[in-house]
Amino acid sequence: MKQEITVTAEIRSSRGKNEARRTRRAGKIPAVVYGAFQDPVAVAVSPRDLNVIIHSSGGYNTIFSLSVDGSTTPVMIADHQNDPIRGTLLHADLLRIDLNKRLRVSVPVRTRGDAKGVKQQGGHFEIVSRFVEVDTLPNEIPESFELDVTELMLGQGIRAGEIPLPGSVKLVSPPDAVIAHVVGLRGAAETPAEGAAPAEEAAQPEVVKKGKKEEEGGDKGKKK
Repeated sequence: MKQEITVTAEIRSSRGKNEARRTRRAGKIPAVVYGAFQDPVAVAVSPRDLNVIIHSSGGYNTIFSLSVDGSTTPVMIADHQNDPIRGTLLHADLLRIDLNKRLRVSVPVRTRGDAKGVKQQGGHFEIVSRFVEVDTLPNEIPESFELDVTELMLGQGIRAGEIPLPGSVKLVSPPDAVIAHVVGLRGAAETPAEGAAPAEEAAQPEVVKKGKKEEEGGDKGKKK
């Protein structure tokens, strides 16, 4: 989604590790602007400005304006690198966006409500996927999809194909991909299917077999 945010960048005259260090010492980080059938441009941007966008409600799907030498173009944060220890932003890739062309993005999925299968049946609620991939026009990128899981019972779930899609948004993720479901707790006792042998009876052959092996082992010991 497009936001009325403008980030100012400066063109970098050179590249390399030494240039990157000088850029960071000056309070900025190196970045590259590419895409839209134009040549890549090396720039320096404020890490604070990019962090505000990354942690905004739109996150990485936020389209903002990048101002370079008086020229402004819409961009998105395509990738970034953080310091593995400090967590500070070290580098960013910025993708130019044509607002009239569709693009693929990952949109976060959030859930609300308490599943009845947990409260009433003792099940366990699991979120399997927190994102779905969609194809959409840039100005129609949803911030997120919110799903109500209140009515989910044990053994039920919500799949990607059940998510309501607004406007021009089209689903790219497999429609049968599970987003969230309610499952039985591991190790919990289950009711045997109709016609199945009781648990004790089913276990007897294994007990007998085990005893037979022990007896055979004992005979071999006697032969020695």
